[in-house]
Amino acid sequence: MLSGEPVSGCWCVGGVVMTASSADSPHRRKNALTGEWVTVSPQRTKRPWQGDEAAESEVTGVTYDPDCYLCPGNTRANGLVNPDYSGPWAFDNDFPALFNEIGPNETGRNERGPDEASLDETRPADALSDAAAEGQRAATAANSLFCSEPVSGRCRVLCYSPDHSKTLTKMTEGELSAVVQLWSDEVRQLRKQYRWVQVFENKGAMMGCSNPHPHGQIWAVNSLPTEAVKESTMQAAWFEAQGSVLLDQYRADEERSGERMVVATEHWNAVVPYWATWPYETLLLPRRHIDHLDGLMDEEQVDLACLLKSLLGAYDRLFATACPYTMGWHGTPGAESLPDWQLHAHIYPPLLRSATIRKHMVGYEMLSEAQRDLTPEVAAEQLRFAISTAS
Repeated sequence: MLSGEPVSGCWCVGGVVMTASSADSPHRRKNALTGEWVTVSPQRTKRPWQGDEAAESEVTGVTYDPDCYLCPGNTRANGLVNPDYSGPWAFDNDFPALFNEIGPNETGRNERGPDEASLDETRPADALSDAAAEGQRAATAANSLFCSEPVSGRCRVLCYSPDHSKTLTKMTEGELSAVVQLWSDEVRQLRKQYRWVQVFENKGAMMGCSNPHPHGQIWAVNSLPTEAVKESTMQAAWFEAQGSVLLDQYRADEERSGERMVVATEHWNAVVPYWATWPYETLLLPRRHIDHLDGLMDEEQVDLACLLKSLLGAYDRLFATACPYTMGWHGTPGAESLPDWQLHAHIYPPLLRSATIRKHMVGYEMLSEAQRDLTPEVAAEQLRFAISTAS
């Protein structure tokens, strides 16, 4: 399950003693979930830093901003007025990256909160292929260097709270549970209509967040995106060769090791992956086989809320700032269950050494292969310490 090789010198796979410690020597690690490799260069943590340092601004203590497009009762850019919502609330994105089968939402009738009616019906997932798509494919078949095809989908915005300043780390566990419930409700409906449902959050200006009001998004599409294809391919291949679920096996291996474990609860594990690319990225794994967020039991939702509060709070304490990140959930494509797929989440904070120094994917990383300095084992140790200092 855990594959590694040296950049130079001797190396053994599976934890056997090497000529130099992996904590000090450059080596490569294979991502079992995507098949890609990452170069680990721990010796580079000692290099001096004289680059730019840009601090991530703290979330203000303002609970309501009259100029915010997402606060309750305010008018959005398209003229629609937000309801006076009191909990998590979702609506169709006013500036979607994708258009759905019934066209852009102009009346606001698709907007809903956790206690309202389900999403309006659109065409089911098995009816998404159409003459236009087939015509486009036929037109480009003669020249494969310039291939394109239509794509449709639905883009949703999920406001976590009416409070303009309440990020996930500042919520109570009960409030976080309501967010998890909204994720589940949205996924349950969208999986019936689209092949891939991507729940995600970009937190902080450093991650390109265009509005400081705490919120997440869902993009549901009728095709399988690149990362989903990679993960589907690797999980299916592992299942066929080993007869087990790749991420279930990986979770069990990490539980036995404990070296990269950050948080372990009754129903969830959070680890810094063996193959991590970003300095402090984490992988969230349920402790039983689950297809997607809509398959969580009540107690698993509550437990997930507890884990998120602990883990995201640790990021803030580690860097002494409102830590930026991208977080996203990957679940089984489509509405049917697949035996090889396992629900999981990726959390990617960009920070490297402090609140003002971030990791940049440039040079070798952009042109050749992902590379990291800090080992995943050291990152996990630091995150565990940050959790232990919670008041």
